[in-house]
Amino acid sequence: MLSAAARARAGRLGLRPGRPNLDVFAETLEELARTDPNLVALTSDSRGSGKLGPFGQALPGQLLEVGIAEQNLVGIAAGLAACGKKPFAVSPSCFLTARALEQIKNDVCYSDVPVVLVGISAGVSYGALGSTHHSLHDLAALRAIPNLTLLVPADNFETRQAIRAAARARHPVFVRFGKAPMYDLHPPGTRFEVGRALRLREGRDVAFVATGETVVHALLAAALLEEEGIDARVISMHTIKPLDTEMVLEAGRECRAVVTVEEHSVHGGLGEACAAVLMQAGVRTPFRIVGIPDEETVTGAQADIFRHYGISMEGLAGTARELLGAGRPTRAAVGG
Repeated sequence: MLSAAARARAGRLGLRPGRPNLDVFAETLEELARTDPNLVALTSDSRGSGKLGPFGQALPGQLLEVGIAEQNLVGIAAGLAACGKKPFAVSPSCFLTARALEQIKNDVCYSDVPVVLVGISAGVSYGALGSTHHSLHDLAALRAIPNLTLLVPADNFETRQAIRAAARARHPVFVRFGKAPMYDLHPPGTRFEVGRALRLREGRDVAFVATGETVVHALLAAALLEEEGIDARVISMHTIKPLDTEMVLEAGRECRAVVTVEEHSVHGGLGEACAAVLMQAGVRTPFRIVGIPDEETVTGAQADIFRHYGISMEGLAGTARELLGAGRPTRAAVGG
C-alpha cells in the first residue's frame, strides 16, 4: 500500500505494522458476542470477505446468512433490532449502501432501531474489479439520512473502539472498512470517543484532516514536509457524522491551509462536510479536497489508485506545498 520511501519513513517514525481492520473487527465482534447472546451477525454471502468464518464456527447460533440479498439483510436486521437483538449487518459497502439504501433510510433510520451496518471492502478496496465494485458514494448518500452515525476507523485501535461503541449504541450506526493491513497510529492510553477526532500531530502551517485508510498517508506526508520546514497538523476524523466541527474550525483558524483526505468521491464526503463548516463560520483558509474526482476510476490495485489520485505521502506533500504557495516562507523558516 505504501511506496518504498513511505515504508522507510514509517519505520523511522516508529509506526508498527498492524493487521487489516476487518480482521480486528471480526475478532472484536466475536469477543463481544461471547458475552452477549443478543448480539448477532448477518451477512449477504459475505462471511468470508467479512472475516466472520471463525465467528460462525464459534457461535453458529448468532450468525445468520441471508444470501446475496442486501435489501433482505437490512430488513431482517431491523426486525431483529426491534425485537431486542443487537444486529451487525455485514456486506460489501458498494452493495449495502446502494441496493439497500431505501431499507437503511426507512427500516433502520426512520424506525430508529439500533442496527449496526458494516460496509466492508469500501472505497477502492476491490481494486481492479472496477467502478461497479468501488464504494465512493456511501458517505455522501448516508450523510443525508437523519439519525445515522458514520464511523470510518483508521487503524486497529480505532476499529476496536468503534465496534465496541457501536455495540453500545441505541441508534443506527454505519461503520466503513477497507481491506489493507494498517499501521498502528496511536500511542497507548489514547482515548476514543465517537464524534471527537484524534489529533496525531501538531502543526500550524497546514492541517491534514483525513479519515480511514488515508490517515497513515497524511501522517507520513507531514513527516516528509517537516524536513522542508513545513509544520503539518494531522487529524484522524474517524467520525464523519456527527462531525467534530470544533476540530475542523481549530484547523481552519490556526493553520495557513487545510487539506482533507478521503477514499471517497470528492463530492459529498468528508471534504465537503469540512468545507461547509468552515464557510458557514466565515473561515476563508486555503482549502483542498483530496479524494476521487468525478470520473470512472483508473483500473488497478488500491495502492495504484491512491498514487494516481495523489492519496500518498508524496502526493499529499505536493498538494500541501502547492496550497501554501511555492516560495512562501514557512513558520519554521521565519522562526514562528
